[in-house]
Amino acid sequence: MNILGINYFFHDSSACVLVDGELVVALEEERFTRQKHTTEFPEVAIQRCLEIAGLSYEDIDHVAVSINPGKDWFKKAIYALKLANKALPFINHELIRGLKKQKQFRSWYSKNWRKGAGPAVHKVDHHQAHIMGSFFVSPYDRAALLSMDGSGEWSTTWLGETDGSSFDCFSESEFPNSLGSFYETATQFCGFKPNYDEGKTMGLSPFGDPERFFHVMDKTVRVEDDGRVSVDLSWFDYQNWGHNRFSSKYLEAFGESRKEGGAIEQHHEDVAAAAQKVLEERALEMCRILEERSSAEHLVIAGGVSLNSVMNGRILRETRFKDIYVMPAAGDNGTSIGAAYYVHNAVLKSAKRFHHDNPYLGTEYSNAEIEKVLKESKLRYERVDDPCAAAAALLKQGKIIGWFQGRMEIGPRALGSRSILADPTLPEMKDKINAEVKHREAYRPFAPSCTVEAYKEYFDIDVEAPFMLKVCDVLPDKRACLPAITHVDGSARLHTVRAEISPRYHRMIAEFGKLSGVPVVLNTSFNVMGEPIVESPVQAVRCFYSTGLDALVIGDFVLHKEV
Repeated sequence: MNILGINYFFHDSSACVLVDGELVVALEEERFTRQKHTTEFPEVAIQRCLEIAGLSYEDIDHVAVSINPGKDWFKKAIYALKLANKALPFINHELIRGLKKQKQFRSWYSKNWRKGAGPAVHKVDHHQAHIMGSFFVSPYDRAALLSMDGSGEWSTTWLGETDGSSFDCFSESEFPNSLGSFYETATQFCGFKPNYDEGKTMGLSPFGDPERFFHVMDKTVRVEDDGRVSVDLSWFDYQNWGHNRFSSKYLEAFGESRKEGGAIEQHHEDVAAAAQKVLEERALEMCRILEERSSAEHLVIAGGVSLNSVMNGRILRETRFKDIYVMPAAGDNGTSIGAAYYVHNAVLKSAKRFHHDNPYLGTEYSNAEIEKVLKESKLRYERVDDPCAAAAALLKQGKIIGWFQGRMEIGPRALGSRSILADPTLPEMKDKINAEVKHREAYRPFAPSCTVEAYKEYFDIDVEAPFMLKVCDVLPDKRACLPAITHVDGSARLHTVRAEISPRYHRMIAEFGKLSGVPVVLNTSFNVMGEPIVESPVQAVRCFYSTGLDALVIGDFVLHKEV
C-alpha cells in the first residue's frame, strides 16, 4: 500500500510517501525552489519523493491532502458578508485563492493519471492532519491532544484526547479567535514577517521586560472554561485581512511599530516579552483543562504554534504530563505526513503504527556525486578517512564549519545533516556567526547539540529533545563553559542526539567531547537569513563560499578557504 501525502493549500508546501505504513521520504518544496516558506504546489517535492521511494505515479494507491476545502466554505462566505466594505482582501485570500489552489491540484492530478484510473483522493481536515496525524506517529498508545495555529481552514485550536482508536474533541476554536494570529500580530509589530518569523519574536522576548505591558496584553486574549480561545478584536485588524494585523488601539498602548530593518527599541523588546508570556499562559491554561479532563500521561502538541519551543519547555515543566511529542515538522510542512497517516490509520483502519523519531527523510548524495560537483567547480579539497574526527579537530581550532552529511532533515530545525557548527565554549562565537555567516540579527541565539548520554550533565531537563523543540535552562554551573549557546536568560533550545538515529553526527560530537571535554556543539541551520536550508552539494558549496565559514565537511571531503 503506497500513500502520497501532500500539503499544497497553505505555506510550507511539502510531500511524503508511505510504503506499507512506513514513512520512507518527506520533502519540503522550498528546498528545491529556494523560496522560503513557499506556497507553490509541491510538484518537485512530489517527483523527488517518488524517485527516492522507487515508485511511479501508477504505484500510488491513495493521495492524502491536508485540506478539506469545502468544509468551511459556507462559514467563510457568511464571514465575508459581515465584513461588508472590508471584505475584498478576505475574499481574495480565502475564497478566490482557495479556488485557484483546488484548480491547481486538479490540473496536477489529471496530468499524471488518466480519468477514472487514478488513486483515491482523501481530503483531510487541516487540524486532523495536524493533531491526529501527529498522534499516529507519536510513541504513545493514548494521549491528550492540543493543536494550535493561525487559522488552518477555519479552526484555530483543537483540544481533546485519544485512546488510540477514537478521538474525543473537548473544544474547538474558530477564526478570528486565534492564539497564532495573536502572536503573529506581535511579530509584525516588532518588524518581522508575520506567519513566518515568529521564532524571531520568541528569540527577542528574553531581552524585554514582560511586566511592562503584560497587564494590558493579558486582556487581549483569554481562554474560556472549556478551552476555547476568545480574542478582544478591538486590539487587532488581522480579522479584516488588512495590511497591519494590529489596530490603532494596539499602537496607542504599546508605541510605534518597528519598520522592517529598523532599530529594535526597548518597547519592541517589551512587547515581544509580554506577547511571549501571554502565549505561554494561555497555552498552560489549555493544558490544565486537558489535565483535568484526560487521564493520559502524555501530551501531543501540533500546529504552527507548537514550534514555540519556549512555550513547550514551560508545558513540560509545569504540567503533570511525563513528556510531550511534537513532530519535527510541526507546522504546515508536516501536514503532508499527518494527512498520510490519518488516511493510513483512521480511514484505512490499519492497526500498524509508525513512530516518527527519525527526521532524516530527505535527499542524500553519495561521495561520487559530491566529488563530481567539487571537480566540476575546480575546487581544492581533500578526502579524509574519518570526517567526524576531522570536523571535531576543526571545531577545536575555533573554526566555523559547514556540515553536510547523509539524508536531509524534515522541518525548520537543522538536526545535524545540513548544519553550521562551531565550538560552544568560545564566547565570541555567537556574535561572529550572526555577523559573518548567517547575516542576521545580533540577538538571535544558537542551539546546542549534545549526545544523549551527556545532556543531563549540562541541561536542566529530564527528557530527550530530539527535534530541538523544547527549551530548557543550561545548568547554572555549566553556563560559563557554554557561553555561545546560552541565551541571555540562561536558556537553550536543546537538541539531543542518539547514535542509532544519527550515527555520524553523534560520533562527531563525541570526538569533539574527547578534545574539548564538552560533548556539545553549537548547531545552526546551513543557510543564510532569508534562504531555506541547503539541499544539494552545489547549494552547500555556494553557501560556503558566500559566507564567513572557515571549512566545509561534505561527505568524506573537507574544503578549506585559502587565506
